Formats: sequence, structure tokens, C-alpha cells
Amino acid sequence: MFFKDVIGQDEQKKRLTDTARKGIVPHARLFCGEEGVGGFQLAFAYAQYLNCTDRSEDDSCGKCHSCLQYNEMAHPDLHFVFPMITQQKKPKKEVCDDYLPEWRAFLKDRITRKAYFTVDSWLAWLGVEQKQAIIYAAESDRIMHKMNLRIYEAAYRVLIIWASDRMHESCANKLLKLIEEPPARTAILMITDHPEKTLGTIISRSQLMHLRPIHSEIIADALKNYWGVQEDDARALAHLSGGNYFKAHEYLSVDHDGIFFLEQFKSMMRNGWTRNVVAMKAFSGEMASLGPEKQKNFLSFCQRLIRENFVNCLHEPSLNYMSKEEADFAKNFSPYVNERNVVDMMDELSLAEMHIVQNVNARMVFFDLSMRIIVLVKR
Repeated sequence: MFFKDVIGQDEQKKRLTDTARKGIVPHARLFCGEEGVGGFQLAFAYAQYLNCTDRSEDDSCGKCHSCLQYNEMAHPDLHFVFPMITQQKKPKKEVCDDYLPEWRAFLKDRITRKAYFTVDSWLAWLGVEQKQAIIYAAESDRIMHKMNLRIYEAAYRVLIIWASDRMHESCANKLLKLIEEPPARTAILMITDHPEKTLGTIISRSQLMHLRPIHSEIIADALKNYWGVQEDDARALAHLSGGNYFKAHEYLSVDHDGIFFLEQFKSMMRNGWTRNVVAMKAFSGEMASLGPEKQKNFLSFCQRLIRENFVNCLHEPSLNYMSKEEADFAKNFSPYVNERNVVDMMDELSLAEMHIVQNVNARMVFFDLSMRIIVLVKR
């Protein structure tokens, strides 16, 4: 992974390359940024740069022995930790190492296509979208073992923890000592798009690198150069993405979850307006069948759409970030989102999302939400 393959984030790239050349390498670094801004890509490019034996001022060479091993994700001093699903059927898959073949294939596919990814796209690759992925407590013992092995050939042993906010609390607590005082020549790189869910004790032991949303012009250029998108379409998609390159790329696909989510949102609102309890029950059952990750994504989508419909009433198109289908729906729906109900709607959707995270019965959560919409949508 090269720095040149990371979309935008030029300020952070320069900071990383400058400190690496000076030998200023913190023992633990936490990359914090919204989904789709390139946290993992930046961390991986930085890891490769640290160990490149013929690096330039601003990037790794891609030709030395270390870079070739990094290209294959097979360097003996490079270790990955990522959210996963335990499988008890034979052969058992209980820790990240059991998923390394799938993980390497996934990364190669995304890097080759210059496509960013999320936990959802990783789960889709595994074919387990219905599950909720975490980094299990058992992973901490495997990490401790790896970090106590001798370094084979690299300048720095690198541990990349992707989606570190998904670490089980027991796992995170066991790693505190390691993060504070790792073995010599060890760099721990953690990536999160939810720093508020990360233990404060981990944050306090790490050097933070905040990643900003990517400028729309940079996203538009990437869409044109990598995907052959026409100028006007690239600019429209870049604006719609809100600085999220993953979303910009995802909007190119007609199978984007947003189309399905929009139809479900319409159904939920119409059921509330007509007080159609039978349809509410059917809607709740359909949502309950999706699995927790997709349920959470739907509720996040609903919160965004409520916000966009409220802003739509201000008649400032530059402040709106909606697809054509969403904008068409907003023409008739936005008057029903106003100062009398917008805060309560957002609160109810946020509460429902929290209940899904806490594994409350999804059918009950969505039916209860639908009942509350009856009152709110008529205000």
C-alpha cells in the first residue's frame, strides 16, 4: 500500500513521512476518522513506509524485499487484528489468524480496485452479513504471544488493529500494558471511526491522528481517474458523499443499500401516517430478519434522512446531501419534518439504534419505533 493510493489526507501523509524519516515513531498511534476517509489505508501505507529499505521522501519504493512482502500481506513482522465471527464448526475459527487467507484476499481485492471498505463489506465478503463482528477476548493472548516473539527482519514490528473500538472490553483491558510499554521497535497502529467507543485508557496511551472528511474535489478527481466517471457525475457523487470516499464509490452501484433503506423508510413513515398496524407488524418482521449490522445501518440512514429533510426546508441546496431518489421523496415528505418533531424523531431513532446494539429483540424495537412514529409524524 502506497501513500499515493490514499485519497486526500496530504497533511497527515506529510506528518507521517517526516516523523518516520527522523526516527520519531510513537509506540502506539490511533487513527481517528469517520468511515470512508482512509484510516486503514493510511495506517497500512505508514507501516510499509516504516520498513521500506529504499523509501523516498514521500513514499515507499514498492520494490525492496520488505515492500514485496507487504504487497502480499505476508511480512513475518506484520500482524493484523480485525473484527470477526467465531465459528465452532470444523475447522474452528476462533481468532483472527484463522481468517488470514480470507483477509488477505479481501485486502488484495480492495487495494487492486482502489476501493475503500467497511466492516459491513468485510462481513459481506465472508458471507456472514447477519452477524455482529467484534474482536474477541481470546485475541489478546494471541497478540501478546506475537509481540513477545523476536523481530525477524524488519526495522519495526507492526501490529495493525482495524476497528479497534470493536475490541471486547476484556481484550482491550488486557492490552493496556502492551500499548503503554510495547517491546522495542514495535509500532501499534489502531484505526477507529468511533473514538467515543474506545476506552479512555487506550486513548490516553496513544498518539492520536485525526482524519478529516476528504475534500469533494479530491473525491471527484479519484472517481474520474480510477473509475472513469464523467465530470458532472463525479462532482455530484463527491458532494453527496460528504467527504466519504467509500460512500462516493458505493453510490456508483445500483445495489447500494440506500435504495432498499429508502423504501423501508418510506414504508415506516407511511404506516405511521395511516396508522396501519398490520403493515407495521410486517415491517418489523422484515427488519428483524436483516441482522444487527444492517439494522444499525438502517437506523443511521434514517437519522441522516430526517436531518436532510429538515435542512431541505431551508431551501439551501448546498447544505443537502441526498441522492436523486432521496431528493425526489423529500419534495413531498420534508414538510412533515419540522421544528416540532425533528428532535424527538432523532431521539427515537437513536434510542432504537442503541437497543439494537444492546441485543434487544429487534422485532419489538422496530414495532415500538413504528408506533411512536404515529404521533411524531403528525405534529
